[in-house]
Amino acid sequence: MSTTFTITLILILFLFLLISGLHIHSVLLASGVIGLTILEGFGILEGLLGNQPYNSVAAYSLSTIPLYVLMAQFILQSDIVKDYFTIVHRLSRGKGSVLGGLTIVAGGFLGAVSGSGTASSAALGQVAVPEMNKRGFSPALSGAIAAAGGSLSSIIPPSITLIIYGIATETPIGQLFIGAVIPGVLTAIVFIIVMYFLMKSKRNQKEIVPITEEEKDMKIPFTRLVIVTAVGLFIVGVIFGGIYLGFVTPTEAGAVGAFAAFLSALILGKVNKKFFLTSIAETVKVSVMVMLILIGAQVFGRFISLSLLPRKLLNVLEPIMEYPALILGILLLIYFILFMFIEGAAVILMTTPVVIPIINTINIDPLWFGVFVSVIATIGLITPPVGISVYAVSGASRISSDSIFRFAMVFAVVAAVVVGGLMIAFPETALWLPNLMK
Repeated sequence: MSTTFTITLILILFLFLLISGLHIHSVLLASGVIGLTILEGFGILEGLLGNQPYNSVAAYSLSTIPLYVLMAQFILQSDIVKDYFTIVHRLSRGKGSVLGGLTIVAGGFLGAVSGSGTASSAALGQVAVPEMNKRGFSPALSGAIAAAGGSLSSIIPPSITLIIYGIATETPIGQLFIGAVIPGVLTAIVFIIVMYFLMKSKRNQKEIVPITEEEKDMKIPFTRLVIVTAVGLFIVGVIFGGIYLGFVTPTEAGAVGAFAAFLSALILGKVNKKFFLTSIAETVKVSVMVMLILIGAQVFGRFISLSLLPRKLLNVLEPIMEYPALILGILLLIYFILFMFIEGAAVILMTTPVVIPIINTINIDPLWFGVFVSVIATIGLITPPVGISVYAVSGASRISSDSIFRFAMVFAVVAAVVVGGLMIAFPETALWLPNLMK
């Protein structure tokens, strides 16, 4: 059986299993095992399915993921998110456009202190959407704004997407975090501008509910305000300042952040049996999901390597290799489509063996490319049919996901064109800050 026929057969099988509704880690593992068996026979599976899966997930670098997820859970379980939004609500002074913009900023800040897009989106859907509805936004647009804000956690460090890419490509995670700062801010700005123009459309507006005396007096107790603000600033300072100045590694930053979040919950009186059980259970779920995807992607990646697919793609793309911007534009489109259908970590792990040789051939910095992919992953969180942030907001706010997707796609397309285009035109947007670290 020819290699080309085998590759075609496995890709068809991959799509069939994916459409059938299997989890992505099962799809990757099954496709990889069948492909390797066809290419090399059953003998090759002994090494792949023996100690190798354990060794791949027992790496020290992977400990970063459960630490950041645990930090996110401690923050969410202590209701700090609601306190942040109360501050945002007070700062907006009842102005709809200001409230919408600050909600997106709040999403970015939550991403910086939690790293969980789903959790941030669900929290914003629960506390931000009702307030935006009162301030003149249509429910669907309110949901899209909350989803866009929550999706920023995929690019704003500490991003699980950046951690996975760093592990898969052996790119320094600390430099990836710092490199993502400017593109992350640019993405937030683009979301705010899109929100402003969508809000100005008459069909997206509804009657503004007058601010009640209770809302005017809505305050956070001073002690709680101090704790919430201090925790947020401390975690952001450790993650950005500590890593940038070289005081802590990304893993150490996650441990310190999780400890700070736990102490804040303890001081706020939120620590109890339910607090521990929920936080640990959610952390285990997310961490195990990532590790299973990593194992499946490793087997699938071995098949990709043995099938010589990267070399075949390089031969196909050879006529346009002199135009790196064109190659990157094609990759942007491919990743945009992949993130619409497949979970972010799986996309990165399954495409890395194919894409990195192409990136190296056209002399693109892997660090820049990792940030570039994370921007597209952010967009994937709000695009149908697998826009996790949209579903999180929909579940929390009981707004139809279909109606939210109509607006979320506008955010996604504009961000892909503007931020992706700026990064291709000006690579220093992702490389300037990491270069200052060296």
